[in-house]
Amino acid sequence: MGLEFNNETCSGCKACELVCSLQNLKVVNPSKALLNVYGKFPVPGKYFVDICDQCGDCAKACPRDAIRLKGQTYRIDRKKCDNCLECVDACPVHVIKVDDDGTPYKCINCKQCAEVCPRDALTFS
Repeated sequence: MGLEFNNETCSGCKACELVCSLQNLKVVNPSKALLNVYGKFPVPGKYFVDICDQCGDCAKACPRDAIRLKGQTYRIDRKKCDNCLECVDACPVHVIKVDDDGTPYKCINCKQCAEVCPRDALTFS
């Protein structure tokens, strides 16, 4: 089961970014969301979302083995992580973020983004 994006239905409302920051960080700060909504201009109405597809590149890059597959989701073990940020550099879609304390964090497939999307642009398969 993975997060999927359909740019044909996305309106660029960014509700997914808002709920992501609320659900995962307990803050109203869409810039900290674990996905990125952006427009492709000059074509009006074309929006895209960078999402974590759980490819595992972050886990391969981690020298501490702090990122492990749990079910179908790669999770960061904060106890093992030494904040080297190699996972951030390794992410091909740039959706691993760094918390205020310097610790990286990533999508945990909480599904809130898909649940709040009013146009079904984000879904889980």
